[in-house]
Amino acid sequence: MKTIVHISSVSKNFGKVEALKNISFEVKEGELFGLIGPDGAGKTTLFRIINTLLLPDEGTATVLDHDVEKDYKTIRPLLGYMPGHFSLYQDLTVEENLQFFASVFGTTLEENYELVAPIYSQLEPFKNRLAGALSGGMKQKLALSCALIHKPELLLLDEPTTGVDAVSRKEFWDMLQSLKKEGITIVVSTPYMDEANLCDRVALIQEGEIMQIDEPQRIVNSFEKPLLGVKSPQTYKLLRALQQYKWTDSIHPFGEYMHYTDKRGKPNLVSLKTYLFDQGISDVQIKPVQPNIEDAFMALMHNGLEE
Repeated sequence: MKTIVHISSVSKNFGKVEALKNISFEVKEGELFGLIGPDGAGKTTLFRIINTLLLPDEGTATVLDHDVEKDYKTIRPLLGYMPGHFSLYQDLTVEENLQFFASVFGTTLEENYELVAPIYSQLEPFKNRLAGALSGGMKQKLALSCALIHKPELLLLDEPTTGVDAVSRKEFWDMLQSLKKEGITIVVSTPYMDEANLCDRVALIQEGEIMQIDEPQRIVNSFEKPLLGVKSPQTYKLLRALQQYKWTDSIHPFGEYMHYTDKRGKPNLVSLKTYLFDQGISDVQIKPVQPNIEDAFMALMHNGLEE
């Protein structure tokens, strides 16, 4: 399978800040690849290098077999890029934005209408509305249409669902799955861990370093220790008590439960309940839970801090 993006030992510094530290990975043709990590992890810096807007301080980056430094003029027409913040012309209408971005790449909306039709059809009733007057979800669809209008070989989406409602997030990922079926290679970054499960493969990134790259389920399966969900109406008191418990390996809030792992591997439920009772927490529920991608991410961070 053809390699679309090849990143090898890439590092990037901004003064004393190490934004990227020896990053390496590949993206294959037709893949939906996710960069998953919190704000400040280095996702946008990495996107700007792939997009030829930044040069790495060390290492090499190639896109479609072209070097991002030497061949940037060749690479740029082959990319569709949707930055993290809405960056279209807010004083142009929906249709004017699309026609403008098509003209930049020497094409027209009519010529490539079929590619963007599933998305643009939802915007057409508002084609004469100024882009700045659109809702968050509609701005998102317009930005994606503009990134696709010239039939790019690689689509780069930097945190495309940040700040939009849950329904718009689902619709957007449905659109990405449809584009993937058309053979478009997609690299998407997101801070939302649940979106990792919608990718073919993901790279978990934190503080400029990739902690693990694999299929989402394989990453979840790598979570080794038994995981407990611990719940009490005294949420804060429970958290503080578990943080001070001598056998606590890790403890993280997940909704109404605390996800707990034990230094002994298999936890002793009797001693745990006895300890919590002694701390004045008698109304407590404890049950085994299945780990998810966020548990795996937190475990990788926890293990990294211990090394």
